[in-house]
Amino acid sequence: MAEDSHDKAADLRHKLIRNFNQVPRERYTRPPLYDSLVGAVSDGTLARKLGCGIDTVAPGQQSCPYHFHHTQEEMFIILEGQGTLRVAGERLPIQAGDVIFIPCGPEYPHHILNTSEAELRYLSISTQERPEVCEYPDSGKLAVFSKGPAFIQRRDKGLDYWDGEP
Repeated sequence: MAEDSHDKAADLRHKLIRNFNQVPRERYTRPPLYDSLVGAVSDGTLARKLGCGIDTVAPGQQSCPYHFHHTQEEMFIILEGQGTLRVAGERLPIQAGDVIFIPCGPEYPHHILNTSEAELRYLSISTQERPEVCEYPDSGKLAVFSKGPAFIQRRDKGLDYWDGEP
């Protein structure tokens, strides 16, 4: 009986708990602006509506392009370091301990820049609605995320609604 209880507890722990310090990370680089280590904290858990990642951004770099979501809300919890939140055309200083809330919609394009000389580490938490559409104001791109790979296209290269239809 104690064995069953131990197995159930271990199974629950595996499904419900992650230590963000122990999550495997993958490095994403695209010189000269992008350099970050990213780990998927919520992958493999029972979370269905919330996702969590951990990001570590190198000094003077950023993790992603300026963008906004049509469906997902995001929250960032700054764990270490300082930097700049570029949001809605403004640049706001951020530091360890800050919790940032970003609603969906074109009023709040955003990204986080490490404008310091040390690493910037934060949790990225978001709702996981799919399908999701993101727009990238600096480059004019539009991305659709569903199951499988993202579909990305420039807004000015769109097709007519009837293109290719009989």
